[in-house]
Amino acid sequence: MDKASKPPGPSSIEARNRMLAARQRDTGAEIALRRALHAAGLRYRVDRTVLSGTRRRADLVFSSDRVAVFVDGCFWHGCPIHATQPKANGLWWRDKLETNRRRDRDTDRRLTEAGWHVIRVWEHEAAAEAAARIVWTLYRRRARSR
Repeated sequence: MDKASKPPGPSSIEARNRMLAARQRDTGAEIALRRALHAAGLRYRVDRTVLSGTRRRADLVFSSDRVAVFVDGCFWHGCPIHATQPKANGLWWRDKLETNRRRDRDTDRRLTEAGWHVIRVWEHEAAAEAAARIVWTLYRRRARSR
C-alpha cells in the first residue's frame, strides 16, 4: 500500500459508525486480560513504546522481564479464524490489512532480536487462558535469570 494513499470514505453511515467506535486501546479484550493478570498479582505498564524511534506500542509491557504483550483485534491483524475482508473498497482494505500483518511480523522480529519475548493474544481468546500463558512465560524467564 502506498503510504500516500488516502483512505477511502466510508461505504455507509453504519460502516462509518463502526470505525468511529473501534477503540485503539482499552478494548474489552485488553481490560479483561489486565484484570486477570492483576488478579494473579502481576503489575505491568500499559500502552508503551517498546521500539525506540517507532510509533509501535505494546498493549502490556513487563519491562524488567523484557516481555511485550500485544492484544490483536481479529479484523485488524488477520486472525486465521475470524478475519474478514470488506467488500467495499476491497483492494484498499486488503493492502491495509496486509500492511498491518507485515508490521506485526517486523515488530516481533525486531523485539526478539533486542532480547524481548513477544506474546500475541487474539481478542477472541479467553482472558484467563491468555493470562496463564503470560504468567508461565514470566515464570520461565525469571527462573532463567536467577
